[in-house]
Amino acid sequence: QVQLVESGGGLGQAGGSRRLSCAADGNTFSINAMGGWRQAAGKEREPVALMFIDGASTIYEDSVTGRFTISIDNAKNTGYLQMNSLNPAFPALYSCLLRSAALFDYWGPGTPVTVSS
Repeated sequence: QVQLVESGGGLGQAGGSRRLSCAADGNTFSINAMGGWRQAAGKEREPVALMFIDGASTIYEDSVTGRFTISIDNAKNTGYLQMNSLNPAFPALYSCLLRSAALFDYWGPGTPVTVSS
């Protein structure tokens, strides 16, 4: 079993930066992918950043490409989503997802991010 603890959400400044953390507690040996997802008001949850663990390849949603960076510190069992150039038009709840080789998903509780203009 894997449990996720997220931190780093809150109020940011337009054009500024925040870093979200996703710490995993449990056996993560079978985890092969990590994702950062967001859900804006009135919209469905969508992936914004994905990382495949084995090859360290990443995929970003078009609107965050060049501004967001997903990374992982294996020694700390912690993933990070660095968010730069924050846009006040898109406050959202950001959630961490870990996916196992057996396609079992572990979701974090989510952390809200709002941006002042």
